[in-house]
Amino acid sequence: MTSFQERLKFERKRLGLSQEKFAALGGVTRDAQMNYENGSRRPDSGYLQGLSDAGVDIVFLFSGALSTEALADDEKELLVGYRKLDIRAKARVLGVIEGASAIDSSPPKPAKAAPTVTFHGSVGQQITGDITAPQTINVGRKKK
Repeated sequence: MTSFQERLKFERKRLGLSQEKFAALGGVTRDAQMNYENGSRRPDSGYLQGLSDAGVDIVFLFSGALSTEALADDEKELLVGYRKLDIRAKARVLGVIEGASAIDSSPPKPAKAAPTVTFHGSVGQQITGDITAPQTINVGRKKK
């Protein structure tokens, strides 16, 4: 996100608000919000103050860098702890985050098992493949 309007739209979507509701935070109309997001108009200070009062990170809107004041307490604590780590520990933390974010939150689907029976050796014959119907295998004859 390289432009103000892209970051403005990102913040609106991050908060889960429609253009109309986000515009109301800044005291403007939906049309004005659309103009801000497409870059045809620049917002005034009253609009930005309203967004700031609603919790929007104004520093991020202008610079693209997150303000530490916009972080929750637990996020601040993590950041302080992370900055104290050496390079190896930081790599491990990033690995944990990457691994945790790669995990799908949906329950795992059971794998379809295709039953296969294979006989090798001195049996005299070899059977390979999927079993699709009931099978009977007679080996030798009954003892008397």
